[in-house]
Amino acid sequence: MDTVYFDHAATTPVDERVLEAMTPYFTEHYGNANSPHQSGNNAKVAVEEARETIAEIIGAAPAEIIFTSGGTESDNTAIKGAVNATGKSDIITSPLEHHAVLHTAEAVKRNGVRPRYIEADSDGIIKPEQVKEAINADTALVSLMHVNNEIGTINPIKEIGEICTEYKVPFHSDTVQSVGKIPVDVDELGIDFLSISGHKIYGPKGIGVLYMRHGTPWLPWMHGGSQERRRRGGTLNVPGIIGLAKAMELVVDQMDDHRKKFEKLRSRLVNGLEEKFGDRCQINGDSEQRVPHIINISFIDPAGEGLDGEMLLLNLDVEGICVSNGSACTSGAMEPSHVLDGIGLDEKTANSSIRISLGKDNTAEEIDYFLDKIEVVVNRMMSTAEA
Repeated sequence: MDTVYFDHAATTPVDERVLEAMTPYFTEHYGNANSPHQSGNNAKVAVEEARETIAEIIGAAPAEIIFTSGGTESDNTAIKGAVNATGKSDIITSPLEHHAVLHTAEAVKRNGVRPRYIEADSDGIIKPEQVKEAINADTALVSLMHVNNEIGTINPIKEIGEICTEYKVPFHSDTVQSVGKIPVDVDELGIDFLSISGHKIYGPKGIGVLYMRHGTPWLPWMHGGSQERRRRGGTLNVPGIIGLAKAMELVVDQMDDHRKKFEKLRSRLVNGLEEKFGDRCQINGDSEQRVPHIINISFIDPAGEGLDGEMLLLNLDVEGICVSNGSACTSGAMEPSHVLDGIGLDEKTANSSIRISLGKDNTAEEIDYFLDKIEVVVNRMMSTAEA
């Protein structure tokens, strides 16, 4: 079998229909969208049509859409912009967030801002009442992700958004792993800032969106030209914007079909693992309040020790299977995943984990191939550990 790609939470291949939509803006309609001539105007019209498409999908107004280089920039822009605008002294987040949020929260400490971290439960979920208890008069922003990128759990964002609205505190959510997988509507969820990344939904890399609700306190931190209503300077990535809009259209249109497929593949995978390994493997994260395309697994040897996750990943790679040991942004790090540490796993169990993230083109045959190979690899590693 050719390469089996089970790392779609890290990145996805560009859909052929997305590439087809983008191509003319590399070769024919290549004008700068801020140029005053016809070529520039053609590009600008296409950008504004894409903005309208994206806004409609998430229930926003087109003027509330800001194009960025991806999820990391969107997270940075939301947090720094809200802190600078409000002048308040703390932000509320969670230790399970993507590093684009965690590192930004630490960075604003240099400006006298104090990040406060709400601990998740053992399934990786933040309770709304925890947010309510944490908010005070000095809170500039609450930033909590919709779907966790490592374990796939879904936070109760709607209930958290209602609390933030009640206390008049801006609410940011990183929805990079939820857009196109589960419904996302900014009004229904009560979100004031929202981050999207194109390459997670079969769009191009290097393009993303920050949704910013009209009237929310915020100041830009990236300065330059007049692009994006002076909210984000820099020449617009026209092909990327076109590709992102097309990708969002496609994944939202096919969302129910993809979800049903992921559920079937996940069940096949989990049942197969249970049959082969029993209590020697565990699925991390909530079993119900989760998305079906992300499965985080830890393997335990007969002595109760965790296997070497890095070695497990490398052995699978030799077999042509691409998985990860957490977020692509932390791969290669020797320390345990901060997410698995945050839900209370001991270091050995956390280090024995791999993340499987399914995509729209994965098949049952690939799941079976993985199960065959993982059995051989894990049994060999366990035998070596016993020796």
